Amino acid sequence: MSLTPKQIESIAHLARLELDVADVPRYAESISSILRLVSELEGVNTGDVAPMAHPLEGQVQRLRADVVTSGNLRETLQGNAPQTEAGLYLVPKVIE
Repeated sequence: MSLTPKQIESIAHLARLELDVADVPRYAESISSILRLVSELEGVNTGDVAPMAHPLEGQVQRLRADVVTSGNLRETLQGNAPQTEAGLYLVPKVIE
């Protein structure tokens, strides 16, 4: 798929990007080459490929145990706050 300079300008407008007119052809070629690569990848048969969690065979992701390691520190942390009430931080109203 090849993009036209007009399409690049439209994409830049939607993304709120300011492009120099001289750079538009370079962007058109770069984005078009990316789209061509994606198009090639879409044609690859991946039906027999098993999903993997790690690219190296035999490797597994080490996960830590899902246990609580610290107690409730609310009182300690809220001790630094200027105002609290019922375990909540009180802040000045800034929106009318």
